[in-house]
Amino acid sequence: MEQTAHARMTPLPGVGARYDMKTESGRHLSLVVHQDGRRFLAFHDPVDDDSCKDATSLAPHEATALAKLLTPDPVRHLQQHLEIDLVTEHVPVTKRSPYAGRTLGATQARTRTGASIVAVLRRTSAEPSPAPDFRLAAGDTLVVVGTREGVGAVAELITGG
Repeated sequence: MEQTAHARMTPLPGVGARYDMKTESGRHLSLVVHQDGRRFLAFHDPVDDDSCKDATSLAPHEATALAKLLTPDPVRHLQQHLEIDLVTEHVPVTKRSPYAGRTLGATQARTRTGASIVAVLRRTSAEPSPAPDFRLAAGDTLVVVGTREGVGAVAELITGG
């Protein structure tokens, strides 16, 4: 079971509020948040609550950065164990392509390579998530997503290489 730390808030009239927390190691941390947004992080003597050992002020952007560093990322451990080789590449449809003038479905790109054609860029427009009956034309650019190998296989398929 995960332990929970508790912070005690003390209003500071005319100043803001002070948040105090005692760590497992016995250290006493305080954060004073002023009404104007300034913040001061301090370490106190656990024996004498009024005796400040050290303090530093934090600008708003520094407080935000520190909060991000201190906030646990619930999925980070998953990213450390998974290596995802996912790439996006633009593949041109040339006049020499065996699929110029044919439908997207005729390529069977996903079935044959595992990569997906997620959009077709045509001159000044885009066709996101094109259906299998979408007709490809010379000059189109396919937006392909997949593994490096899969995207490379779609490029070979489309160029006829």
